[in-house]
Amino acid sequence: MKNISPHIFNKAVIREEIDLKALNSFQVATSARYFADVNDVEQLKLLMQQSVARDHKTLILGGGSNILFSSYFNGLVTKVSIPGIELVSEDDKYVWVKAGAGVNWHAFVQFCLKQNYAGVENLSLIPGSVGAAPIQNIGAYGIEVEQVFSQLEALDRNSGKLRQFDKKDCRFAYRDSVFKNELKNQFIITSVTLKLNKTPELNLNYGAINQTLDEMNVKNPTIQDVSEAVCRIRMSKLPDPAVLGNSGSFFKNPVIHGSDFQALNKKFPKMPHYELDDGRIKIPAGWLIEKVGWKGRTIGKTGTHKKQALVIVNYGGATGKEIYDFAMQVQQAIKEKFGITLMPEVNVV
Repeated sequence: MKNISPHIFNKAVIREEIDLKALNSFQVATSARYFADVNDVEQLKLLMQQSVARDHKTLILGGGSNILFSSYFNGLVTKVSIPGIELVSEDDKYVWVKAGAGVNWHAFVQFCLKQNYAGVENLSLIPGSVGAAPIQNIGAYGIEVEQVFSQLEALDRNSGKLRQFDKKDCRFAYRDSVFKNELKNQFIITSVTLKLNKTPELNLNYGAINQTLDEMNVKNPTIQDVSEAVCRIRMSKLPDPAVLGNSGSFFKNPVIHGSDFQALNKKFPKMPHYELDDGRIKIPAGWLIEKVGWKGRTIGKTGTHKKQALVIVNYGGATGKEIYDFAMQVQQAIKEKFGITLMPEVNVV
């Protein structure tokens, strides 16, 4: 490991040939040609002005929980570690809370719970950073970040200026946003502001939340109780990335047209499904994977988790390419049996 031109901008240093294994939740052993860790907006602006950033492809890294390195990264990996949580505004019903892009998402949720700010309790224990949340429009147990989103601030990599994005600007969709499409790699999120409730409106109708609350002997749940229930459910189903390399759900739940579902339902009458407001149908990808016999299956050092088919894991020493190739075999098996193409939720680089 060596530094290059460490004086080019205050406090942050561009380094060469950095091992990224500890910075990705798949625990894939790989490295980047260049690496920088930035802690404030001014550092980020200065970094983007350097020739290393201008002349090489750049990857923005948050918590490393939604990324699969399939090969050596021959460019600049920039870890955004901007800290800070602050109350920026409030009225009788709501609070607006702003967090730096580098804040750990679950730590942010815990902050909100301590202040009794409601709206993110169902999103407890989701790995990653605040800055990555709107890019992916993270969601769990009936809630998506879009529902509590107010605005974000992002650095335009071309102009070097900061820009504000409201909900409409972000073009949120299921596990999707404008930052994964038209504006991919053009902006770097520096902070996110969420609009949260002072009076909780609990969402308990998804998954096993109610059942878990009953097991906890909770009759009148608070947002703290809901968070605890969600954490228990997640820990019972999902492997800890610190123990077994993974990025949570590898694939999105597919969404198909109602007419296509009707045709499928004739062949597979027990297929679970959820009707969306626009008439389309969401099908659990884990169920599809299980039905083609790939739940708990392993090939070499990788496989699907025995408790949750949606999770692909690194059993130790698997390369990113091996994990990706395994995922593509799962995808092909689903396509052949159901005619549905599963799309990765994970960002493969």
